[in-house]
Parts: sequence; C-alpha cells; structure tokens
Amino acid sequence: MKRLLLMVFLVACLLGCSGPGGDGVSGQSWDSIVSQARGSMVRFYMQGDHPRAAQWLDGYAALELKRRYDITLVRVPLDTTTSVAKLVQEKDAGITVGGMDLLWLGSGEFCSAREKELLYGPFSDALPNFITHVDKSQSAYDFGCPVEGYEVPLGRDQFVFEYVPDRGGQPLRSYVDLKGWVGEHPGRFTYPAPPDPTGVAFVSQLFYDLTGGPKQYLEGWDASLFDKAAPKVWAYLRQLAPGLWHGGREYPHDSRELDALFAAGELDLGMAFGPRHASMQVARGGYPESVRTFVTAEGTLYRMHFAAIPRTASNKAGALVAINFLLSPEAQYSKYLPANWGDYPAIDLDTLDKKEWDRFAAVDHGKSALAPSILAEAGVPELPVEYVRALVHGWRENVGGSR
Repeated sequence: MKRLLLMVFLVACLLGCSGPGGDGVSGQSWDSIVSQARGSMVRFYMQGDHPRAAQWLDGYAALELKRRYDITLVRVPLDTTTSVAKLVQEKDAGITVGGMDLLWLGSGEFCSAREKELLYGPFSDALPNFITHVDKSQSAYDFGCPVEGYEVPLGRDQFVFEYVPDRGGQPLRSYVDLKGWVGEHPGRFTYPAPPDPTGVAFVSQLFYDLTGGPKQYLEGWDASLFDKAAPKVWAYLRQLAPGLWHGGREYPHDSRELDALFAAGELDLGMAFGPRHASMQVARGGYPESVRTFVTAEGTLYRMHFAAIPRTASNKAGALVAINFLLSPEAQYSKYLPANWGDYPAIDLDTLDKKEWDRFAAVDHGKSALAPSILAEAGVPELPVEYVRALVHGWRENVGGSR
C-alpha cells in the first residue's frame, strides 16, 4: 500500500510539480526553460487592428523564433477586452489549462486582469533580456497599476505635439505658453473630445502640469485629491476655449478628424499619441514635409504596450522564450525600422554597446520624428485608470457641455 501511494505521488509530481508553482517552469534555469520550449507552439492573442504589428509578428518574429528555437508562433487576432473576458470565463468554468499562451494587453485591461487573478507571474525577472535591457522604472506601471513582474513591455508610444513652421506653428515649452500662443493665433488649435485617447492624453498631461506632476497620483485613486486638483484643469480649458477652432463650441470627435483639420491647413498645431505619426502622415502625402514634432519641458505621457502570460497558459516555457526574444536588441531593432513596423523600442538604448546603439541611432524616421533618447528623457507615466475616467466625466460636465 505504501509503495502504491509513493508511486501515485511520484506520478503526480511528474505531471504537475515540475516547479514550485506546479507550472513546469517556476524555479527552472533559463537553459532548462529554453530546452522545454523547443518544438512547441505559442498562441499569441492580440488586437487585430494593428496591421503593421501583425505583419511583423507573422513575418520576422515567427521566422526567427522558428529558426532559433523551433517555436511556432501563431497570432490570434482578438481584442484585449474580449481576450480578458475569455480568461474570466475559463476561470469561472474551472478550466486550468486554456488555449492562450501570450496576451497583448492594452486599454487599461491589465488592471482588471490582475484584480481577477488571471495572469501568471511574476515572471519578468526570469527573462535575461528584461534584466539586461529594460528600464524597470519606466515599465513599472500600466495605466497606474503596478506591474510587479506580471507583464513586460514590447514597445512604446508617446504623446507629442506637431507643428508646421511656415504656417505659424512653433514648439512650445509649456501649457502656459500654449495658452499664450492660442490667444495670439485664434482658431488655429484644438484637441479631440475625450474619451478619444489622444484627447484624453492632452487633458491628462494638462492635469499633471497644473497640479504638481505624476508622483502623487501613482499610488492609486484618491477622490479628495482629484476634487482638489481638477478645478484647475477645468478653469484652464474654459479660458482656452474661446481661442480654439470654432471658438471651442465644438471639438473634433476623434484623432482622425483632428488629423484631417491639420492636413487641410485649418490648424497650425496638432497632436498625436504616437511619435512617428507625423512622419507616417508625410509619407502618405497627408502632411507637408515641413511638419515637425515637439514635447513640452514638463514631459509627456508615454504608454508601453505589454505582453502577459495567462495563468491558464499551456505553454508557459514557450511564452517566456518568445517574450525574451521580442525584448532582444535584434528584435527591437527590427520592429523599430520604418519599413517593418516602426514601433519605438521598449528597451533602454543606453544598455547597448556602441555598435548596437549606433545602429538604432542611424534609423531614419524622417525629420518630423523625435529620437527615442529625447522621448525617453521627457517621458512621464500615464495616470491610473480611475483618474482617467474621472477626467473624461469631468470634461463632459465642466468643459464639453458648458458652451
């Protein structure tokens, strides 16, 4: 009987106790994880509205993972909200092994996924390229939620202003300067109405600049702190409104409408949540070649796009190896090339040797775009999602509906 119990125990350990967490990878050396991942399939669920990202993943990333590790990368186009809902359904149904190995997280869904205990981790410190190349402070929060090793960044976007020098636009150092410029150039500036993401970024950055910066808000939602700070934002925006396009009586519904106004010459200052936006518009013939990009002296919001591993992932080893490769200087360089994806790197370029650094520096994103080093120095983290929601609601009540 004792021998039978011992055999049952040993079989159970072989099936489910290969690491401290019973996940087959926890506590394993990196070499062991790579060996376990070889010959496997990794299913990467990500939003389907990123065609250049999808092309790069299906092409370069899939080919290199196959060549280097014999890993088959299968991209599954599914938006983040639906993917998280799918994980919730699996958890409610008691499913412990699901069909999702990697998950692109965006739109503030990380907070929800962490609260519902849907993610595997912490795992970031198991990744050699994360340890070596990622700025831990800049990847510490996702929409204000502490990441704590439960996801890693793959790339970076940042809020920027755009201007056309020969139309009267100019780089400005602050939102105070912006108010003065708008007063001198009435009707030549506006911003998309929240909840458009670019409009939210504009208002969020203003919230930081007028109320003492981001640090006080990153510890989580504080209603009294918001109620004390927000009136400064509403007062500024109401004062700004008469000098806006159409006298602030209406606002562009989204960033596409804003882009169209800027392209048509109705505006001299534009904005985007994407440092390559102006260069891409120039390449498409939408913007004049003289368009340039700037960030204010107080800094501008950056947003990392992250990848996480679901708790129910059946191939955690393969997912870890795939993420580690995507964080490699080689992969980050490939996706940074405008002809491939053009996505700004998630890694800290100062961790590279001179040859690698020079290679990134030589990439030409056009005269309209700013270098990653300038953006990294200017970057400030996004507001926690609760503050974002409060700003959207408050803008409707105090600005958008007040005229």
